[in-house]
Amino acid sequence: MSRTLYLECYSGISGDMTVAALLDLGADQQVLESALKSLPISGFDIAISRVKKAGLDVCDFQVILDHDNHDHDMAYLHGEHHLPHSDGHGHAHDSKTVHHHPHQVKKTHAHDHRCLPDIVGIINQAQITNHAKALAIQIFSIIADAEAKAHGVDRERVDFHEVGAVDSIVDIVAVAVCLDNLDIREVIVPEVYEGRGFVRCQHGTIPIPVPAVTHIAASHQLNLHIISAEGELITPTGAAIVAAIKTSDQLPKQFTIEKTGIGAGKRTYDQPSLLRAMLITDKTQKQDCIYKLETNIDDCGGEILGFVMERLFEAGARDVHYSPVYMKKNRPAYLLNVICTKADITTIEQIIFEETTTIGIRRIQMESTGLKRTVKKIKTSLGEAQVKVCELASGKRIYPEYTSVVELCEKHRLAYQDVYHIIKKECEAAEGIRGVELVELNRFELPLSS
Repeated sequence: MSRTLYLECYSGISGDMTVAALLDLGADQQVLESALKSLPISGFDIAISRVKKAGLDVCDFQVILDHDNHDHDMAYLHGEHHLPHSDGHGHAHDSKTVHHHPHQVKKTHAHDHRCLPDIVGIINQAQITNHAKALAIQIFSIIADAEAKAHGVDRERVDFHEVGAVDSIVDIVAVAVCLDNLDIREVIVPEVYEGRGFVRCQHGTIPIPVPAVTHIAASHQLNLHIISAEGELITPTGAAIVAAIKTSDQLPKQFTIEKTGIGAGKRTYDQPSLLRAMLITDKTQKQDCIYKLETNIDDCGGEILGFVMERLFEAGARDVHYSPVYMKKNRPAYLLNVICTKADITTIEQIIFEETTTIGIRRIQMESTGLKRTVKKIKTSLGEAQVKVCELASGKRIYPEYTSVVELCEKHRLAYQDVYHIIKKECEAAEGIRGVELVELNRFELPLSS
């Protein structure tokens, strides 16, 4: 059964923070290690540990490279005047809980620069599920589009000299594997907090949010919240992860928390660098919301409206009716009313505009209350019939479906109300309904069941 994830990004988001939070949430560490060992790249180890952040015991995921990487070097990122307050990673490791996993016998080298097709090829060779592969490729494609726009080149020619380094490949594949392992399909990210100022990269000093992040936020409608903290809280990888996995930015009005995981960030700012992930269950009272579409039509023939009604029912309308009304200047007209679900609004409105002369439709959202019902097919002495079984506090109520009644009327040349009551009576007997006054139809012999 798929699950719903809520990401609380008050300290921004990055790839390693996301992996750590998902591991803390319960993603299988052995599955992740096997997946990363299958990547056809070399020059990296991973370390999974428990660390202290603001006094909290949280998970840390680190990619250890065999070459210099300034991604977590605060002095490099912000200049010599911005020095880390601790060990450069913003936390102290407990050496007893650190697990190193070397990845040495591989085909390619960590210093290689790669384009998107190269990275897609690497991901496709990994021994991971197709869903995890597709998600990892989607995340990299989002970054490629953003970098292409920032640098003015084609996405296939973007040189992933930074985000395409081995640590980012590992982070992104790890995120995809963990999400797949946890069977997460719905992800809620209401907003992502970002700092301000400037950060150093290979091209020089650039403003925060960095261009790749702004392009991803614009293309995928991420809700950014800029705070006063100096520093880059959202990395391009983190922004791309949110863009790829977010299915909603609205939390349920009421929900319960199944489990919580917290991932540690490496950079040191005035606030703790933490990403909290929660598996949640929506407990909001579900209401059946329906929509009424209505329009006044004073220059459309009755035969057209009859045809429109048929098309609207075929398109999913729950109900359709039109009433005679008098419009301005006492013109006789029809008021067309259609009841439908939100999902069918676009299709139904298009039919009304195409088939009638109206140029405007009023749309009204309404709450609906209905009996709990089940549609069943039952065998009767006249043949198979479809019925609605509705549940009341006092018991069940049976409603034979119109189309089934008509079919059996034509088959047996019987009156509508006779067939209706036969179906109702026999269904009530089959459902064990007692205390209901049944109509006895003894005017003719019932044929044997077909």
